[in-house]
Amino acid sequence: MRTGSEPATARSALRARFWLSLWGLGWAVFGTAAFALAGRPGWAAACGVLWLLVTVDMTVILRHIRQGPHYQPGRDVPPYRPPEGGPPYPRPPRRRHPYQGPPPHRQP
Repeated sequence: MRTGSEPATARSALRARFWLSLWGLGWAVFGTAAFALAGRPGWAAACGVLWLLVTVDMTVILRHIRQGPHYQPGRDVPPYRPPEGGPPYPRPPRRRHPYQGPPPHRQP
């Protein structure tokens, strides 16, 4: 059900984000080890920083999953109610002339 307030009430697919973070964590660990063994300390440090960022992101994701259905709703949780005062952002202007298709093809 679309209410027009989706940007303000959007929900995140936390389990998908968790698995993608796990995939990224594996590659960051592999990259850090591979570049360290290859004698490339700059690239190993870059992969180490990425490893740290992925770990922090995974911690936040797991925290939100454990906080319950407000952050990870199931099929039995209804969508959020739209805000009472209307959308929290201005709507784009309407087109003055509706699109009527391409001009008719003229035969010479």
